[in-house]
Amino acid sequence: MSTRPTLLIVDDTPSVRFTLVTLFEDDDYELLEAADGQTALDIVRARPVSLVITDVRMPPPDGFAVLDAIRAMPDGPPVVLITAHGDERMAVEAMRRGALDYFPKPFEPADVATVVHRSMRVAKLDAENKRLRADAILRRTMVFTSEAMSQVAHLVARVAPLEVTVLLTGESGTGKELVARALREASPRRSAPFVRINCAALPVELAEAELFGHARGAFSGADRARPGIFRQADGGTLFLDEVGEMAPAIQRKLLRALQEREVRPVGEVGGHPVDVRLIAATNADLAARVADGAFREDLYYRLKVICIEIPPLRDRLADVRPLVAHFTDRATHRFGFDHVELAPPLIDRLTHHPWPGNVRELAHAVESIVALGDGPVIDDLALVERVLGTGRAAPPPRLPDRLAAIERGIIIDTLRACAGNQSEAARRLGIGRATLIDKLKRYDLH
Repeated sequence: MSTRPTLLIVDDTPSVRFTLVTLFEDDDYELLEAADGQTALDIVRARPVSLVITDVRMPPPDGFAVLDAIRAMPDGPPVVLITAHGDERMAVEAMRRGALDYFPKPFEPADVATVVHRSMRVAKLDAENKRLRADAILRRTMVFTSEAMSQVAHLVARVAPLEVTVLLTGESGTGKELVARALREASPRRSAPFVRINCAALPVELAEAELFGHARGAFSGADRARPGIFRQADGGTLFLDEVGEMAPAIQRKLLRALQEREVRPVGEVGGHPVDVRLIAATNADLAARVADGAFREDLYYRLKVICIEIPPLRDRLADVRPLVAHFTDRATHRFGFDHVELAPPLIDRLTHHPWPGNVRELAHAVESIVALGDGPVIDDLALVERVLGTGRAAPPPRLPDRLAAIERGIIIDTLRACAGNQSEAARRLGIGRATLIDKLKRYDLH
């Protein structure tokens, strides 16, 4: 990807585009052209653009429509409009709608160069602000200090604003879902839905209905229509985890949905248009599966527009310390403790563990240590060895309040997942609603 500022020139007159391209070809700009407004909008949605110059008078969508559409984008680039000579009302309207600047047609090259260079300076400041905002978002979403993850974060920051499909690869437990969420948080779709589905957990016979929805009565048990996850994610981000485990028949239908940007629910004849940004993840070697015939080659390349590999934790042990601090705080909050921290010798021990289960294993280990440890500062190294499975002795029985802390955390998580619905939470926990209410009172959660 180019690091030069990108100037997009939009005009339905080839000679005007040629003149403007010639004017700026010696500047350090990457120059793009579009002969109509829709092509221009497609370019802006698909790749970074620093500045757009567009004529107002074009076949629909005209320059004002292009300006309005770009202004509606959360991270759209600044726009300079080419107005009609002597039309002051058009110039005023351009500024009222949010154009960064304008110049009339016919134009003097020197005047245009002044406007564009000034606008590029503003665009550069705007891009730097967006980069800093994206970096702040990534620092909130991803916990790291290692150079390996810094490179991942840098790539995430560059790719997040683009409307392209991203394939995340890496071993199980490396944090692919966290990276997917970071991509969403740093994207223009940050306020829209984020929907995740584990393809490995999808029964083949139900996969199509789960992905694309179904009509009422489409099959036995379909007592009501369901939209499916594609339509649930409409306007937002769809995260397909373990996409390499998807059955071949579903791969074909997924490819069709991506190509046509519409889904056809089971039992319905017509399709429904969908607008999703797709992020897929796998811990499998998809290229090898393509070679074996287990994964469609056309779908593989459709998913792998941008590929981000997440390194295993053993290759970035510098991240263990900040991750331990993060997971300790999370477990402390979850269990309702006032304050818990791990003593330095325990943290040192954790930084020298190979972590075959990666970040997920570390998170579970820290949670267990916090739940089973004693005191605000846990310094029981033998406990760490038992949690890591390296100690000889079996874990001794712990105090009931530690088990209660674990139960309290499970209840909190379940209630959050059920949006506070106590009846649904009780059903998921496998207990009666009255029992749940008693536990809420006992743990001061009512």
